[in-house]
Amino acid sequence: MTDKQLLILDSHQIQQKIVRIAYQILEDNFEEEEIIIAAILPSGGKVAARLKSILDDIADFKSTLVGIEIEKNSSKMEAEFSFDLDICANKTVILVDDVLNSGRTLAYGFFVFRDIPLKKLRTAILIDRNHKRFPMTVDFAGMALSTVLKEHVEVVLDKDGEEDAAYLR
Repeated sequence: MTDKQLLILDSHQIQQKIVRIAYQILEDNFEEEEIIIAAILPSGGKVAARLKSILDDIADFKSTLVGIEIEKNSSKMEAEFSFDLDICANKTVILVDDVLNSGRTLAYGFFVFRDIPLKKLRTAILIDRNHKRFPMTVDFAGMALSTVLKEHVEVVLDKDGEEDAAYLR
């Protein structure tokens, strides 16, 4: 890995992307009474919390934030969560992460809800890298970015002493 980094989103641009995603979620769910925002932890949790905050200001529906910890390097679908999955029944769930690369993490996130009857299951991603090995589609994306496989996207949010940013390394 190289020490070179290219700024692809600054703090202001990240905020703009998250606000736009929130409005897209609102438009897609304006008739709902409640939606579930399921964050893939840890990185997706920061994006999801910001989405929830914006939705709480602009939407009439209630938004509930839950977290899912996924074993990203496992060859089988393993996830931990500290909420009762039944709260998602017959509701819209928005699965949120910061960067989509291969699609494995989102696929594992979908697996969590396999036995729950949902109204809709949507995905929200800050940066979609377009290197999917799994057949995942993104419903709400802040940015689509074509990269080479050896490049890495790092999203820095709420880190002590650092301004929010997204880098290509």
